[in-house]
Amino acid sequence: MTTALLAGGGTAGHVNPLLGLADHWRAVEPTATMLVLGTAEGLEARLVPDRGYELLTIPRVPFPRRVSRSALQFPGRFRDAVRLTRAIIRDRQVDVVVGFGGYASAPAYVAAWREGIPFVAHEANARPGIANRLAVMLGGRAAITFAGTPLRRARLTGMPLRPEITTLDRLARRDEAYRTLGLEHGRPVLLVTGGSTGAQRLNLTMTESAARVLGTGWQVLHITGTGRGGEDPHLPGYVTLDYCDSMHLAFAAADLVVCRAGSATVSELAVLGLPSVLVPYAAGNGEQRLNARELVAAGGAVLVADADFTAEWVAGSLVPLLSRRAEIARMAAAAATVGRRDADAALLTLVREALAASSGSRSRA
Repeated sequence: MTTALLAGGGTAGHVNPLLGLADHWRAVEPTATMLVLGTAEGLEARLVPDRGYELLTIPRVPFPRRVSRSALQFPGRFRDAVRLTRAIIRDRQVDVVVGFGGYASAPAYVAAWREGIPFVAHEANARPGIANRLAVMLGGRAAITFAGTPLRRARLTGMPLRPEITTLDRLARRDEAYRTLGLEHGRPVLLVTGGSTGAQRLNLTMTESAARVLGTGWQVLHITGTGRGGEDPHLPGYVTLDYCDSMHLAFAAADLVVCRAGSATVSELAVLGLPSVLVPYAAGNGEQRLNARELVAAGGAVLVADADFTAEWVAGSLVPLLSRRAEIARMAAAAATVGRRDADAALLTLVREALAASSGSRSRA
């Protein structure tokens, strides 16, 4: 019986692929034990227990990016996180660590390396993060979501997604989605979402443009996040939610999506064949623009810079697009050509190979 420690968290982009692998692993190997390593502050604190997995927490230790008091404290805090994780590995007899980025992954990789057990890093973004680069430097195996991601010896697996997404029949669930989300039957749906935390630029621009968009005959489902700007316009046909626990139903209802270009979102759009307007987050290291490349190149999405996504752009570009239903249908077909539904199985294969190689080396020792 295998015991795995799955490390990651912070945002949905780290938690959801972790849960995607855990759900698949549990389905094909019911005797396997999945433990999740995260922090008490991240989204995993709610999503992981809700999914039926045990969450073990360590302190949140972000890598310092500039000289500061916290940077000086980092080495000691990181050693403490590694020490706690090594204790978990020993106490729970963990056989393998799989990390998904986020604050918990780097201590988990170092702990696995110190304990002499195999570890695998899954990189969600086209530009790899510090933690997963560290995993490869320590000799761990790596899986990538997008071709061309610069991690040595990495295998292209795609993004593990939740079964609610990979098995979703959008047409069959559409009536349920309309009822659940308060949408009107017979009108196409524009879904606007900034991810699990919301996006201020999207919120402000879309609420400012609400009347103009509704004037095309479309209705809007706008998931705003909390405290990210954009007031509910209180117009018929414009539905706002702070958060949506049933994103599969939001996707089932949608005919076109305006969203950020987080790796999980881009992967979900491709798997579901959903056309989109992608507005990459302008901060960070530019990974969201890179995440969007494959989908845009296939013709399944339109890319708009954050600074350009204004009410004027909506009037001049988005509103005309909403009237071209044939073009939106072509975008949907193009998006579906780059979707990968088997990423969870591909990643599990890599993990099992790492376990087999470790067992073989131990038996020869």
